Amino acid sequence: MTQNKKATSPSAQYFAEILRLLRTSAGLSQNDLGARMNYTGGAVSAVETGAKPATDEFVTAAEKALDAGGVILAASKYLRLERYPEHFQGFVQLEQEALSVSSFCTQVIHGLLQTESYAQAVLSCGFPPLDETEVEGLAGARMERAALLTRKPVCVINIVLEEAALRRRVDSAETMKAQYEHLLTCAGRPNVVVQVMPTERGEHAGIEGPMTLIETPVCERLAYMECNGTSSLVSRPEDVGVFARRYAMIGQQALRPEESLSLIKELAEEL
Repeated sequence: MTQNKKATSPSAQYFAEILRLLRTSAGLSQNDLGARMNYTGGAVSAVETGAKPATDEFVTAAEKALDAGGVILAASKYLRLERYPEHFQGFVQLEQEALSVSSFCTQVIHGLLQTESYAQAVLSCGFPPLDETEVEGLAGARMERAALLTRKPVCVINIVLEEAALRRRVDSAETMKAQYEHLLTCAGRPNVVVQVMPTERGEHAGIEGPMTLIETPVCERLAYMECNGTSSLVSRPEDVGVFARRYAMIGQQALRPEESLSLIKELAEEL
């Protein structure tokens, strides 16, 4: 039932219709297009009927084969959103277009900075449990978000991690060591700042929980909170202002960036 629902989603139907229109306008049969793409006609039919989702490779091949001028690539971004949980899809779209992203994380390392092994281990902890295919799909989608770190125009990313989230052993020592090293690599980028809120600071401005602040391309500020499969997006300027001031205080109370990186290096060396 889940597969049928995904196959007939509005985004999948829209993409299929765009593909079908461009193919027929070019005077190509499904077999003709498949041959140009190095796919079978049956594979093209499966996407056009919604029986199977279009992979990234299929999208790229179709765009090139039909010389679509970016139309197929543009339509496919809505398919990519469906790889994320429903409550998270709107936020992902905002995140990928943001001028800046500032997050305070309390339980695990921020998704933008996770390795795939760490992400899979975190996703496997959920309840009800996900099967292996679902975990791999969600982890892969999470890895795609990391393109924001190298995107042009540059996005400024500031992440404050609770020390407890940093120290929490997820999966094996090898997974954690690789995660720490990846975190250091990310933090070495000029547009990324990573700070740690030390456990010894028992009272701080983030005690009420995690939050994310986003600056949109039109310089609007939004606040986002997520918990237990639900989310809340705050847009009222007065409310966002409260979160922004709270986040500023969190940054002041956390370790300085150089101190934070020293702590992460120590943790990596201990493994």
